[in-house]
Amino acid sequence: MKLAEKLQKLSDAFGVAGFEDEVREIICEMIAPYVDGWEVDPLGNLIVWRGQGEPVMLDAHMDEVGFMVRWIEKDGFLRLTALGSWDERILLGHRVVIRTRDGQKRLGVIGTTPPHLLSESERHKVVPLEELFVDIGARSREEALSLGVRIGDPATIHYPFTQIREGYFTGKAFDDRAGCLVAIEALRLTAEEKLPFKLVVNFAVCEEGGLRGARAAAYRIGPKLALALEGTIGADIPGVPEAKQPVRLGQGPAITLADRSITVNPKLVRFLEAVAEEEGIPYQYKLPAYGSTDAGPIHLERGGTLAGVVSVPCRYIHSPVSTLLLSDLEATIKLVVGFLRRAEKLL
Repeated sequence: MKLAEKLQKLSDAFGVAGFEDEVREIICEMIAPYVDGWEVDPLGNLIVWRGQGEPVMLDAHMDEVGFMVRWIEKDGFLRLTALGSWDERILLGHRVVIRTRDGQKRLGVIGTTPPHLLSESERHKVVPLEELFVDIGARSREEALSLGVRIGDPATIHYPFTQIREGYFTGKAFDDRAGCLVAIEALRLTAEEKLPFKLVVNFAVCEEGGLRGARAAAYRIGPKLALALEGTIGADIPGVPEAKQPVRLGQGPAITLADRSITVNPKLVRFLEAVAEEEGIPYQYKLPAYGSTDAGPIHLERGGTLAGVVSVPCRYIHSPVSTLLLSDLEATIKLVVGFLRRAEKLL
């Protein structure tokens, strides 16, 4: 399976924070030939390992920002609450998928009042999520219930993976299915090598719900060294000054210096720089200090862990759609593989 095909399979999967089981099953299929074993912890983290010795941890979160049904109106419309942080400016009119308790997927549309009926001030108002409604074609609460929809059902935006041009792709949940794919490929590309440590990869739950899964997994694993793998904020777009663009597409993987959850040890930053330069990999820095990552809870567990973050640049994350360049994804994989081949020096 080609890299883009793997990304499509991961991107199209349903995996709202707290409901990552579909993504987990896909990852299990992809990594099975390359690991010695795996387990699913009580939170739902998929922890896989290979080899023996001191644990070196990679982490990528399976979950995506999404919604939960919080109310069903008498006329059959649904109200939502957020699971994760959304850009509410651009939710109107998008299709959504609601997953019912029995695993069925129901399509719906985030409805909007026609502009003909809006006042001038209303046309320029950002409609908050609590005021939005979802139309699933039900004409009553009873009909919505007969379709299997219940309060508490998870939902996400319906946006199928698409190629815009050669090497440039769009889809949902690149944050962090791109990071998951980096971890999967790192396992595959080092499968025939005897690394001098125990490689442990955590495919985390609930990063978008407060960095929860990685914290429990890091305590369980007790790593001596860790890298969180992310899809991060590509903002090289009109209207954003260069000094406020956390990362840019086409410039390779982004090495984090600091975000709101961690200030990365300069020793690890220098090490990642050296790996990239030795391998001839273009790289960039993620400008401080935007966002939070699983490296935050990981580096604080069990007395502290040397931890950093490497990310794939993705535009428009935490919106209904993201974009990325395949060349950036490939370069990020190459950097992480190069890191693993040299990681013993940091133990």
